[in-house]
Amino acid sequence: GQYDVLLATNIIESGIDIPSANTMIIHRADMFGLAQLYQIRGRIGRSKVRAYAYLTYPPNEMLNPQAQKRLEVMETLDTLGSGFQLASHDMDIRGAGNLLGDQQSGHIKEVGVELYQQMLEEAVAMARQGIDLDDMPTQDSWSPTINIGTSVLIPEDYVPDLGVRMSLYRRIADLGSQTTSSRDLIAGYMDAVVKPRHDENVDEIESFAAELIDRFGDLPEEVQNLLDIVAIKQLCKKAGIASVEAGPKGAVLAFHNNTPPDVEGLMHWMTEKRGSVKLRPDQKLAVIKHWERPAQRVKGVQGMMKELASL
Repeated sequence: GQYDVLLATNIIESGIDIPSANTMIIHRADMFGLAQLYQIRGRIGRSKVRAYAYLTYPPNEMLNPQAQKRLEVMETLDTLGSGFQLASHDMDIRGAGNLLGDQQSGHIKEVGVELYQQMLEEAVAMARQGIDLDDMPTQDSWSPTINIGTSVLIPEDYVPDLGVRMSLYRRIADLGSQTTSSRDLIAGYMDAVVKPRHDENVDEIESFAAELIDRFGDLPEEVQNLLDIVAIKQLCKKAGIASVEAGPKGAVLAFHNNTPPDVEGLMHWMTEKRGSVKLRPDQKLAVIKHWERPAQRVKGVQGMMKELASL
């Protein structure tokens, strides 16, 4: 406390505590990493006095894209408990490393975290059991087509950064393709891996939604619709439904390979609906419903898919 100014290197990021310090100037902030900036800035504002941090960079000099993103992220992390948001932004900017090695860069950013973890789990399980990849059963890779007439996207004003939006879209696509995972194929092949719970995919969608809310705020209607469509897609895969076309007066469902997985169960389900569901000559199901609003169609189709999946 003998002097009012401390001139220091970034060594102060490691836990120094001076409650009276309320102003910081970071010279050449563009040269520091995101976690470094966050830790250094945390050395001020450690009492009840409002604090100010000035992040400077050379005038008339173009910042590289990553430095620009780091400074923009620092500008938004102005609340307590922002550590998780920081880590998420850092991974979006730099990409994740190699989980099984010491490299700081790897292929996770190219394929997405969820798919990378799935591939890693499969490889580890096969290596432990001595299974050759060529001996594995092939996975049915068809994907249902859903058209409900709702806006499904991540708005630019919700996630401004294009790279982050693309990363989120990739993760959502991974969620939508996990209904019949290779993990289940491994489990059936070697009877040594416990299969996931029935509601695991639902839990993953809810966890992803919670992460979006924590990082970007309340979900816009378009994003909620997008997550609902992912849930419907998973149910369609389980029910053997290849496509869903829904409108104000109902829906038309087409089975994968025009073959219902459980014909007897389907007939019983149609009998319960008492004329509101008909099987057309082209093997498609016509469902008569009054869904004037898109939200009604989303909830209606989701409920119907749950019933068909339970067959």
